[in-house]
Amino acid sequence: MSAPHPLPGRDASYWMATAPGPERPPLTEDIEVDVAVVGGGIAGLSTAWELSLTGRSVAVLEAGRLAAGVTGFTTAKISALHSLVYDPLRRSHGAETARHYAASQQDAVDHLARTVAGLDIDCDFERAPAYTYAAGPASAGAIEAEARAAAEAGLPVHHVTETGLPYPVAGAVRLDDQAQFHPRKYLLALADGLEARGGRIFERSRVTRLREGQPCQVTTEDGRKVAAGSVVVATHHPVFDRALHFARLSPRRELVVAAPLDRDRAPQGMYITEDEGKRSVRTAPLDEERRLLIVTGESFTPGTGDPVAAFRRLDAWTHDRFPAAGPTAWRWAAQDLDPADTVPLVGPFHPGARHTYVATGFGGWGMTGGALAGRLLTALITGSDVPPWAELYDPRRLKSLLREGKALLGTQVEVAQHLAGDRLHVPRVDSVADIAPGTGAVVRVDGRRRAVHRAEDGTVRAVSARCTHLGCLVSFNQAETTWECPCHGSRFGTDGAVLQGPATRPLERFDVPGEPPAEAGGHTG
Repeated sequence: MSAPHPLPGRDASYWMATAPGPERPPLTEDIEVDVAVVGGGIAGLSTAWELSLTGRSVAVLEAGRLAAGVTGFTTAKISALHSLVYDPLRRSHGAETARHYAASQQDAVDHLARTVAGLDIDCDFERAPAYTYAAGPASAGAIEAEARAAAEAGLPVHHVTETGLPYPVAGAVRLDDQAQFHPRKYLLALADGLEARGGRIFERSRVTRLREGQPCQVTTEDGRKVAAGSVVVATHHPVFDRALHFARLSPRRELVVAAPLDRDRAPQGMYITEDEGKRSVRTAPLDEERRLLIVTGESFTPGTGDPVAAFRRLDAWTHDRFPAAGPTAWRWAAQDLDPADTVPLVGPFHPGARHTYVATGFGGWGMTGGALAGRLLTALITGSDVPPWAELYDPRRLKSLLREGKALLGTQVEVAQHLAGDRLHVPRVDSVADIAPGTGAVVRVDGRRRAVHRAEDGTVRAVSARCTHLGCLVSFNQAETTWECPCHGSRFGTDGAVLQGPATRPLERFDVPGEPPAEAGGHTG
């Protein structure tokens, strides 16, 4: 196996690099609060903030750093126009469902704007039009249908053929007065506001156990306990399997490249198309003369495909369509969860839940989804001002479960193929000695499958090749130097540390006879 060629740009999220934020302490003692929120991304922090406004005592427990998971790697569009969603919703769920979806998402856009203004948050908040466009005539009909459905749902959309892009399109849906911002700056300020209201935030406090009851109790991997009247699970992928939400969610990873562009060449607005391998385009303030062009695309299931080649395709497309852009400065990847019936799961954790709640499955639209979840879950927990669209997002929705049947079956067939096929798969690398520096592979060591990574200095790390969630075989993502599970999207560092759930336990580490081991501690990814 040959060593990888360098990829363009710095391997880091622009949002993470430009808003590091202060560290919060881990939980070191047992505590009791009104509500425990598990997860410190936009859904968790929005929920905690809204609850604090009602006078509830709140504790947020984050496995890593605040807003450093999915939220720290988003493209941060705040819009009620979600690619092609309203026509499918109208056809599969009915016109009223589409209207509720539109009203709730636009309410989230406006509520985020009010929160930014109310707290005077400096987070590069900008109003901008959002476009869903057809790259060619083959998809022009779908754009026309989406424009009609979105208008019928109550959004003031326009069907247009001209946009601010430097290349022609076959048609587009335009929704004015949407927004974009720096997600880390926004959420770190929200966290400060939460603490000023008495909320408590704990980083590096991974929750591994949930006991439902009155009170409920969550336990961290260090054995610390939080007793709470209510618990909100906002960990992107729910980390507790009792509700089987993982069976209704499909993980999707998308790549991002970002390059500087002169302000007078920057397209006005936010753009997305399902064509050309899916492409999402926006810009962000960079300095007085330039903006940062941010392009997302090349969707793939974690643990599959060739992310290195995909990054190169995305980079080539970006500079082909935006020739005035400078060299790629940043590259990163985002992970989304697509619900089987299109609509996020926000509400009671499972049919028997009385004091536990979940927010997940935002399908790539977590900025509005997270803000919506904060408002909706607060209403459900406090029992006041429950919005008319609560039933739409209820995870217990029976009608949608019936509609999900075909999608659910397809997802589980794919998982079953990984579970069965992986066990029969013959490794493409025969031995650890064949693994080149900077690469990784699953190989047999002493008759057992091991996930082995060789660092640039020649040292190796070997970990179990089976995901600790349900046992699927992990695969190496060479572009991000991580191990990924294709079944439900769990991701691990080269040292086996959990980077993303639903897995909560690390991959077990092993020595490789005759190979120099890497230093203990630390991980890549």
